[in-house]
Order: sequence, then C-alpha cells, then structure tokens
Amino acid sequence: MPVQDGNALAGPLSEVFAVEVTSAWRLCPGCGTDSTVGALRVYTMGTAAVARCPHCGEIAFRLARHAETLWLDFGGGGALRIPVTG
Repeated sequence: MPVQDGNALAGPLSEVFAVEVTSAWRLCPGCGTDSTVGALRVYTMGTAAVARCPHCGEIAFRLARHAETLWLDFGGGGALRIPVTG
C-alpha cells in the first residue's frame, strides 16, 4: 500500500474543520514526537485512511467516509461521527 504524507488529509478534514488542520501540531503518546498533521504518514484505501506517527509508526487516527458520514477514530480516545454533504 503506498504511503503519503499527512497533507493527503487536507481535503477530507476541510469538510469538518474551518481551519487548515494539516498545520496543527500533534504530540505522539507513543514516542513523544511533536509533529504537524501534515508530517504524519498516511495510508489510504478507498475512502478510508490511517494516519501514523512519522517517527514510531503508532496510529494517530483513522478517517473513513461512508455515504454522508465522516468517521474520525482516535482509538482509545473514541471516535467522532460527523455528518457531511457531497
């Protein structure tokens, strides 16, 4: 499966957030690396994506689009089910 950087999430996340999310910072709970969402390693398959820490590979979050719903799964931190159009 090809890998992209976190900038691949700009389109899907722009449907939910009013700000440019790829420039937001994230602290990895696994290794402590501080990086932007745009620096994450993203693996996509169809309408789903898994974003991983660029340093240790731990899953940062999962994103999936189904019909008019966008799922943003933070693993142990729960998930957001967000209605979207288009």
